[in-house]
Amino acid sequence: MNHDVYPDYYIADILRSTKTIALVGASPNAERPSHRVMAFLLRRGYTVFPVNPGQASKEIQGQTVYATLADIPEPIDMVDVFRAANALPALVDEILALKTRPKVIWGQLSVRDDKAAEKAEASGIQVVMDRCPAIEYPRLVG
Repeated sequence: MNHDVYPDYYIADILRSTKTIALVGASPNAERPSHRVMAFLLRRGYTVFPVNPGQASKEIQGQTVYATLADIPEPIDMVDVFRAANALPALVDEILALKTRPKVIWGQLSVRDDKAAEKAEASGIQVVMDRCPAIEYPRLVG
C-alpha cells in the first residue's frame, strides 16, 4: 500500500470496525499526546489497553497498564503506536509473535517505517502511519 495517501474509506472502515485498542507508549502525563488521544478514544467508546513497561500494573485514565502486548488478557483489534519510528520494526515483530494478531497497526504522527509496514501487511495486517485517530475520527466518522 502507498502510505503517502490513504483513501478516506480505508481509514473510516478501520475506525468503525475497531473495538479494542492497545495504545503502546501510553503516558500518565496529561500533557503528553498519548494521554490526550487515549482519553479521546475512551470517550468514543473504544476499549483501550495502555502499554508501557515503566507503568505496568498502574493505571492510566482508569485503565490497567500492561508491560507488553502479550500481557493484554484479550484479543485486540488495533495497536496504536506512540513510539519513535525506529521502534516500529521491533514492535511489528512483537505483534507478529502474538497468538492472536490485531487487524491493524496504526502509527501516530511521525511514526513511519515502510519496511516494517510491508512486513506487517505481508502477514495480513492493515497499516496506517503518520496519522492520528483523534484527528481522523471527527473528520470521517463524526
